[in-house]
Amino acid sequence: MNTENIFTIPADEYHAASRSGQYMSSHLLADFRESPELYRRKTNGEIAETESPALALGRAAHCLILEGRAAFDGQFLVADGPLNPRTNEPYGKSTKAYADWLASQTKEIVNLKDFGFIVKLQKSVWTHPMAFELLDDGVPEATIRVNYCGVPCQIRMDWFSPEHGIVDLKTCDSLKWFEADCRRFGYIHQMAFYRAVFREATGEDVRVHLVAVEKNEPFSTGVWKLAEEALDLAEEINKAALARYRECLRSGHWPTGYEEVRIISSL
Repeated sequence: MNTENIFTIPADEYHAASRSGQYMSSHLLADFRESPELYRRKTNGEIAETESPALALGRAAHCLILEGRAAFDGQFLVADGPLNPRTNEPYGKSTKAYADWLASQTKEIVNLKDFGFIVKLQKSVWTHPMAFELLDDGVPEATIRVNYCGVPCQIRMDWFSPEHGIVDLKTCDSLKWFEADCRRFGYIHQMAFYRAVFREATGEDVRVHLVAVEKNEPFSTGVWKLAEEALDLAEEINKAALARYRECLRSGHWPTGYEEVRIISSL
């Protein structure tokens, strides 16, 4: 397997290269499929990308689950902030004492409640037999950059296992609805893009698995293998989108996708 295009870079560097339009990522390709104009505005900086508390917590959970406690402690500090000596309780987040303390920190802060939550996620994933097998040997957060369909593309795999292929970690409200989530949030198209870019860089096809863990009690974990037929169909849709992307670059025309009249024909 040709691994010269597989490497590790900081997450900020990876995402900055996508936001600037230097590389097409799976998330930006999803934006383009929805609306070329949405993609254009995001990569031009007309739409500010802000990280929600949920996304920040998800990053911390991914780090702890996939990279372990040592890597987590290198990036995050578990703390509620400085204690008020009069109450022996942490200062509120709106106070100057908390703001001054936060400004002095060099790591991202995860409060004690949130850390307890992500430990539950970690325990669930690590004690699931199949999830543990998929994540037992491999490389976390591996990046690939390569030209695919005539477009500079990049992917950042949650986990690459030489034995099991690409593994992506997802959180969900309920495993019962996870297969619907895969369609709703474009996970199949995302993983088809990952598989195709991996193939372009290495010359090999790999299997694709999703590990999903619930964000609510009982914090159950499930594992799904994506069928080749579903990935193949999503790959064709992605290829067509990349062809439209090249045409948008050539013409300078970025439609919203809603220029024509649509018909609602059923109740």
